[in-house]
Amino acid sequence: MNDHDAPIHEKNSHEFPIHETLGDSLAQQGISRRAFLKFCTAMASLMALPPGTATAIAEALVKAKRPSVIWLSFQECTGCTESLTRSYSPTLENMIFNMISLDYHHTLQAASGYGAEKSREDAMKNFFGKYLLVVDGSIPMNNGGVYSTIAGRTNLDLLHEVAKGAAAIIAVGTCASFGGIPNAKPNPTGAVAVSDIIKDKPIINISGCPPIPAVITGVLAHYLTFGGLPELDDLGRPKSFYGETIHDRCYRRPFYDQGKFAKTFDDEGARNGWCLFELGCKGPVTHNACATTKWNGGTSFPIESGHGCLGCSEPHFWDAGSFYSALSMPASPLKYVAGAAVAGAAAGVAVSIGNRIKKGTAKSAHQKATIEDLEK
Repeated sequence: MNDHDAPIHEKNSHEFPIHETLGDSLAQQGISRRAFLKFCTAMASLMALPPGTATAIAEALVKAKRPSVIWLSFQECTGCTESLTRSYSPTLENMIFNMISLDYHHTLQAASGYGAEKSREDAMKNFFGKYLLVVDGSIPMNNGGVYSTIAGRTNLDLLHEVAKGAAAIIAVGTCASFGGIPNAKPNPTGAVAVSDIIKDKPIINISGCPPIPAVITGVLAHYLTFGGLPELDDLGRPKSFYGETIHDRCYRRPFYDQGKFAKTFDDEGARNGWCLFELGCKGPVTHNACATTKWNGGTSFPIESGHGCLGCSEPHFWDAGSFYSALSMPASPLKYVAGAAVAGAAAGVAVSIGNRIKKGTAKSAHQKATIEDLEK
């Protein structure tokens, strides 16, 4: 057996004592060091970290204790959980669940009723101040929050209780991040985002309807490696995944720059892969990694499949006007284009240039220091 193909603890058993670490869990699964390093290299790339940090990340992750995670699903469609569990790579999916101790998730757990709630209560008690709280779905506020309950308790009540002992909160999906579709007009349930309620805990928004599984994994890997959350944008999203618009990295961008636009979904331009901007694509104002990470095993993303971006990772995307009207048309004013006068083909260029200026390349001081320590 090649040294790199040995299970992680078979090679490093003298370094990492068995004590509920990620390395212990990976060793039990028979995951080789080679496979783990490959995963860490992919994570370093996804998080826009220097390539040389992959080995350092691997060593840090192997020694890291698996954090307890409590996952609360509120006013949602289960699409975020479906996205996570239907990850195209078994290795990626296994990593997600081996990196953490998923102590409560009422969709995935085997326990139900009293047993399920006891699992949550035990995790809250045993890991108070240390567990991660993951929330998907919005929280209804009208009429005392009666529109969504778990074990006879409102989402609002449960959120306050579980958030109290959380080290950090990860809002998964646009509903938890910004209110999502339940928050769309006329919003009869009074749906709001996690950040509208919890003000005293660090919150990271992983928006998308649904979000990309690799983004969830990347955030967890960052938390375990650096002991904190990654650098966030002004909407609380990780810059490494949401720092650029889909338009910035879209393979149809050259056609946009050439002024070649499909006029209908079945015309010659559409068949030749021309830009879908005039058919309502919201790529120029949508921040996400769809164009680079893609979906379905890296096969494609909506634009590559022939449909314009809906802008689902942005606030109020459902109320932003027709999905099939170009951004320059008055009938489709996007709330999240902060007062910008978007006109004609210049819209995408202006937004794209603005994104690049705002993005920058510097990492947070905490992350820089941690990388330097890991590389020593």
